Amino acid sequence: MADFHDDVTLDDSNPPEESSNRTFLFAAGGLGLLILLALLCLGGYVLFSMNNNQTAEQTAIAQATQQAATIQVGLTQTAVAQALTATSAITATLPPTNTPVVNQSSATPAQTENPATATVGAALTQVAVSQTPAASQAPASTQTTLTVIPTSTQLPNTGFADEVGIPGMFIAALALVIVVFLARRLRAAPSK
Repeated sequence: MADFHDDVTLDDSNPPEESSNRTFLFAAGGLGLLILLALLCLGGYVLFSMNNNQTAEQTAIAQATQQAATIQVGLTQTAVAQALTATSAITATLPPTNTPVVNQSSATPAQTENPATATVGAALTQVAVSQTPAASQAPASTQTTLTVIPTSTQLPNTGFADEVGIPGMFIAALALVIVVFLARRLRAAPSK
């Protein structure tokens, strides 16, 4: 009787281990480098955006102060002109007018005046001038009621996209999608 199992050798030992897994090391090093690069870019973005925000805020405050001063001068001149028109029927001589000096933009002090308060102050000045005794002596047909309509000159700086930066979020999302596709490709690639 012949034994058919003589030429078959059974090897129960484990297969030899790989000495190094270079693909994994390259992928891990690439991901570590990508994370380091992202952190450096994020730090640079924070530093530069904080400087730009402070500069823009100081510029906006200076512009608002200059606009408030211009509005106040304009309202005062309008009130003086209306008062002079109302009293011109009574007196023939006009008093000399002062030429206002428009403020040039300069370094703003630590505490600035609110532009809305300046506008309201100018409007109250205009109403007070129109209610002077000389204006009350004018005929009833020349007296007018003054109405000040406040208008907004700046857009609000609110919202999620203003503070975080939507383009940066899109770039980060795209980078993460690329990492996912590369990881799947490396897992599916045959090992040598």
